Amino acid sequence: MIIGIYKKESNSIISQKNLIDEYINEKKDLILKDVYIDDGFTGTDFNRPEFNRLLEDMKLKKINCIIVKDLSRLGRNYIEVGNYIEQIFPLFNIRFISINDNIDSFKDENSLNSIIVPFKNIINDEYCRDTSIKIRTAINARRKKGEFVGAFAPYGYVRNKENKHILEIDEEASFIVKKIFEWKVYEGMGNIKICQKLNDMGIINPAGYKEKVLKLNYKTFNKSDYLWTPSTVRNILRNDVYIGNMTQGKRKVKSYKIHKIENVDEKEWIRVENTHKPIIEKSLFEKAQFLQKKDTKVQKNGTLSIWAGKLRCSKCKMAMSKKISTNKNKIRYEYYICSTYRKKSKHLCTRSLVKVENLEKIVLELLKFYFSICDFEKVICRLRKSKLKDLRTSKKESLESIIKAKENEIKRFDFLKQTLYEDLKEKILSKEEYFKYKEKYDNNIKENEKNIAKLSDMLNSKKKTHGKSEDFIKEVENMKNIDALDRTIVDELIDYIEVKNSKDIIIYLKFSM
Repeated sequence: MIIGIYKKESNSIISQKNLIDEYINEKKDLILKDVYIDDGFTGTDFNRPEFNRLLEDMKLKKINCIIVKDLSRLGRNYIEVGNYIEQIFPLFNIRFISINDNIDSFKDENSLNSIIVPFKNIINDEYCRDTSIKIRTAINARRKKGEFVGAFAPYGYVRNKENKHILEIDEEASFIVKKIFEWKVYEGMGNIKICQKLNDMGIINPAGYKEKVLKLNYKTFNKSDYLWTPSTVRNILRNDVYIGNMTQGKRKVKSYKIHKIENVDEKEWIRVENTHKPIIEKSLFEKAQFLQKKDTKVQKNGTLSIWAGKLRCSKCKMAMSKKISTNKNKIRYEYYICSTYRKKSKHLCTRSLVKVENLEKIVLELLKFYFSICDFEKVICRLRKSKLKDLRTSKKESLESIIKAKENEIKRFDFLKQTLYEDLKEKILSKEEYFKYKEKYDNNIKENEKNIAKLSDMLNSKKKTHGKSEDFIKEVENMKNIDALDRTIVDELIDYIEVKNSKDIIIYLKFSM
């Protein structure tokens, strides 16, 4: 027998329990075994914790009857609800009772087969869609007024006790926010250095602060450490909430049925200025944004650094991190340093470091020397063979074909899911095997969908750079008098570079004599 779900119960849940208790007390053939309550979870999603527990108890034969107030309490996805009451429950000999809908599959089988039942499920589904639209409209209206609509206030703020849509400064956390901006602007600290400083000081991260200090019902994944990360620091430095602006609508749920979170294009964000008291002066915030843009692999013109992805530490073989510093004469210079040494621990690797200026000189001199002694016709021939090999490989293992294969995999697993029920009916599969394979196929579909998204991003990136590499072989003949490096030259000629220090560098070319 079943009802509903979880933690502090809402009035709706209490009334449902009372109704079902009264119903059970009137029936001599019913004994209450357990209650399954998913309070706070949407009925359009059947991947609910207590509903999953119900299915497990059903498989273990701990229950043989399920009772709900009405069909909407089982779920609001009309396809899934129909699947459970018409196929799954009967297969497991489960008696299904919906009190308000006068459905009892044991006493009156026709009550389930009534044409009214699917219409009620469609109406319940449509109710969710309509409610979702109304809620989104109401939330966006509040956003446009500059009212805060999030579940938790940004770090440094708390919600007003009388009006939860108004933000007030939290003195303790706002002090840390101020220090982050000051360290960035006035002391020239990078995000990693700020992160390390906060952790060394024993300051718990925003998630930990909400849970441990503010005592909010905030769920975190790493409760054991509450450590700051560079991305957390970066997000604080970018957030204009700290200068009194309210920028919301950065993410959205795909639909009322598909609860996937998607990023929203910045042009569609809802931004209202001067909605609350700022923590940071606007001039300080703007300086931080300027420094944030410079502290990245992307150059001023929006292109990648010519060394991005090419440099490795000779000891740990990990990628080198780019840094910008100022010497005693206030001259700024760029250099690369071992990422293991810089980001994780100075005890895990050595301080492999090379200045960009020295690196460019060494690589340019090597390429000049190489081209001065090599047979250019052989070099071009090898490059062409390499390109032809790449083309042949791409025909066989191109990103397009891999994506197509992944899409076919999804279709295959969809088909297998459809055949499971027939196999169960024909007793080819046991009930345990049915659920086992269904879960396996669902997981495979999700994994393939993730892979397709990643491969599509790679394909788009490859298309952007394909044109340049096509013309590169023609340009090789003009490299006899090479006098400067660019991204195309480095990317096409150099496989990778291992760095120990500015005087100890090993360059691995993509081809040899």
